[in-house]
Amino acid sequence: MPEGPSIVILREEAARFARRRVMRVSGNSTQDIERMRGRTVREVRSWGKHFLLGFDGFSLRIHFMLFGSYRINEGKATPPRLALGFSRGEVLNFYACSVRFIEGALDDAYDWSADVMSDAWDPAAARRKLRARPEALVADALLEQGTFAGVGNIIKNEVLHRIRVHPESRVGALPARKLAQLVDQAREYSFDFYRWKKAGVLKKHWQVHAKSTCPRDGARLSFRRQLGQAGRRAFWCDACQRPYVDAPAPRAPGRRYPAVATPPRKMKYTAPRMHSPAHR
Repeated sequence: MPEGPSIVILREEAARFARRRVMRVSGNSTQDIERMRGRTVREVRSWGKHFLLGFDGFSLRIHFMLFGSYRINEGKATPPRLALGFSRGEVLNFYACSVRFIEGALDDAYDWSADVMSDAWDPAAARRKLRARPEALVADALLEQGTFAGVGNIIKNEVLHRIRVHPESRVGALPARKLAQLVDQAREYSFDFYRWKKAGVLKKHWQVHAKSTCPRDGARLSFRRQLGQAGRRAFWCDACQRPYVDAPAPRAPGRRYPAVATPPRKMKYTAPRMHSPAHR
C-alpha cells in the first residue's frame, strides 16, 4: 500500500495537470467519472494516503488500497480503473484503486493538522489523541489515520525500532518522553522515507521491515504476520525494543522549595548592670 510520502511524490509529479482541462475520461470505475470530462483541474493536493484533484464544486479522491498504482503518460497491460486525458496527449492513469468523489470544499472534508507531512501538522493534537486511547497498542495507534494520516506499515515498523519501543506496548504505559518521540518520529521518518524513495534507495535504509536481523545488536528479529486490531505485518527486535505494558508510576509529590533546617535562634547577651559605690 502506498504510504503518505509516496502520495506526496505523486502530488508533485501530477502538479503539471493543475489548471488544465480534462479532455478524455475512461476506465472501469463504477463511479460517475464522466462528470470530469471538460472540467478544469483547479488544484492537486494530498492528505495522508489520499490523492486529490479539485474541480469546481467537487473533488476526486484516489485511495490506492493494498495494490493500487499509477502511471503518467504511459500505461500498463491491465485496464485502468480511471484514465484522465489532457491536451498534448498527456494522460494520468490509476490502477486497482478506490475512486470516490467528495462534494464541496476539501477544507471542509479534511483535518490537515493530522497529516504528518503537511505544513499544518499539529504534534500537540496527536499527543492528545493518543492519550485518549491509553489501552491501544502503539502498533495500532500509529496506523490510525485520524491521528497519523499517511503513516503506513513500513513507517510503523521503522519508527518503533528507531525509538526502541515494542509494537505490543500500550499507549497509556509509555512515559511522556517516549510518547513525544513516537509523535516526532512519525513525521521525521516520513520525510526520510520521502527523500530515500525519491533517490531510489528506500529499501537500503530499512532497519527491520522485511528484515531478519537487527542492525543495532545483531539479534534475530521477531515477526508476526498479523499483529493488533489492524492485523498488519510486524517486525521488531526483542533485544532492544522494550515492551511498555504497565502505566508509569506516578511521581512522588514534590515541594516547591527544598526543606531547610532552621538554625537555633541566638540569644543576645546582656552584661549584668554594675552599681556605683555611691548607690550602695
